[in-house]
Amino acid sequence: MGTTAAAERLAASEGFIDFQNVFLRYGADDDFAVEDITLRLARHEFAAIVGPSGCGKSTFMRLTSGLRAPTQGTVIVDGREVAGPLKIVGMAFQNATLLPWRTTLDNVLLPLEIVEPYRSTFRQNKDEYVARARSLLKTVGLAGNEDKFPWQLSGGMQQRASICRALVHQPKLLLLDEPFGALDAFTREELWCVLRDLWAADPFNVILVTHDLREATFLADTVYVMSKRPGRILMRKTIELPRPRDLEVTYSEAFTDIVHELREKIGAIRKA
Repeated sequence: MGTTAAAERLAASEGFIDFQNVFLRYGADDDFAVEDITLRLARHEFAAIVGPSGCGKSTFMRLTSGLRAPTQGTVIVDGREVAGPLKIVGMAFQNATLLPWRTTLDNVLLPLEIVEPYRSTFRQNKDEYVARARSLLKTVGLAGNEDKFPWQLSGGMQQRASICRALVHQPKLLLLDEPFGALDAFTREELWCVLRDLWAADPFNVILVTHDLREATFLADTVYVMSKRPGRILMRKTIELPRPRDLEVTYSEAFTDIVHELREKIGAIRKA
């Protein structure tokens, strides 16, 4: 995809997530955690949220998933106002949080056991679901590890399994909260490519919260920069780098310029 094609695709795509003047405070006497957020994410958009620590990035995720209701304003996802936890969401976090008593395969299958409409048909369709989980594990390089327990896997392998678990029920929206932050640089870049390939094969909406500006620039269509608390969207940066992106692009001048622009913006926010 060329440099202008990315922007054109997003502009032409129908909206999938729509925040309309959203405010949130956690308690009646608290200050706002986020305020006056208005943005629209296109269908299949890969968005990254960056900003200073404590700016409300994770709060934005909770609002999107329906785990928190806004104090003011409206959140619309897939054409419907969010009124509670969404079933179309998959989530992965900095810690893989795999259940230690379950094998890799059984950890990946967990959403299909507890999320409707899969829960009610799990026994009936178990062979199909197991095949789906095995296929995902193979895609991320974990074939042969299905029967291992979390303590038998490296940190990177656990995070691969966590991503499979987040995707096994085929969500329309994947929410990632610092998913690679605890990994070494080499493993982190490997998983960037795993996520890139999963998204490219069957595009879904992604919101990635990260402190890593290289990560945001490499993976995202758009990067949103948030202010200090109370969090507001101060900048929307379209990443006009051609897809598919190989790691070599991270050494290019165009890539470096984007990272520097984002870093300067966040630096200015911290000093304000």
